[in-house]
Amino acid sequence: MGRRIAIFPLGGAILFPRAHLPLHIFEPRYRAMVSDAMARDQRIGLIQPSGPGEPAPLFSIGCIGRIAEIEALEDGRFNIILSGEARFRIARELDVTTMFRQVEAELIEEDDISRTVLAPSERAALEGEAKIFADTLGYAVEWDAVQSLDDETLVNAIAQIAPFDIAGKQALLEADSLPERTELAIQLMQFMRREGRQRGNARPH
Repeated sequence: MGRRIAIFPLGGAILFPRAHLPLHIFEPRYRAMVSDAMARDQRIGLIQPSGPGEPAPLFSIGCIGRIAEIEALEDGRFNIILSGEARFRIARELDVTTMFRQVEAELIEEDDISRTVLAPSERAALEGEAKIFADTLGYAVEWDAVQSLDDETLVNAIAQIAPFDIAGKQALLEADSLPERTELAIQLMQFMRREGRQRGNARPH
C-alpha cells in the first residue's frame, strides 16, 4: 500500500534523509499545503519538476521532509525548515481538489550501504575538490567546521548547496550509496569548473 504525500515541486532543490533544508513559502497553493501539513502529520514531499509546463512533469524520486521549524509571517507566508526522513518513488499522481498536488508514493528502503562512511581517500578527494570549487566560485567556507562534519552530512550539504543543474541534483538524490554520491559530486564540481574556464577563455579581449 502506498503512502499519500502532498508534494512541493521545486527545481534546483533536493533534500536527503537526515539532512535539513530551509524554504520560504509564498505561493498561495504551497501556503495551503504547509497549513494542511501542520494540521496533519507535518510531512510534505519535496520533488523536482523534470520539465516545463503546468502542471509540470515530475521526476519519479523525491524526499519526504518533516516541518521541523516554522515561522508564520503576517502576510500568510512561511519560513520553514524541512528535516529529511526518507526518499520516495511516485507510484501515481492522485486526482485531488486541493490547490496543491498529491501523489501515492512508495518509500525507498535505505540499506546499510547507503549510510556507510567514506574511505579516507574518498573523503580527501571530496574535500580537495570542494576547496578548489569553492575558491573558483568565490564561496567563503569555514573549512575547520567542514572537517568536523561526518561523511554523509558533508556529501549531502555539497549536493544541496552547490549550483548544479536540475539533472545533476536529481542524479545525486537518486544515488543509492554514499561513495556513489561522493564520486558524482566530485565529477559535477569538476565539470562546472571546466565549463567556467571554457566560457572565460571564449570571452573577447
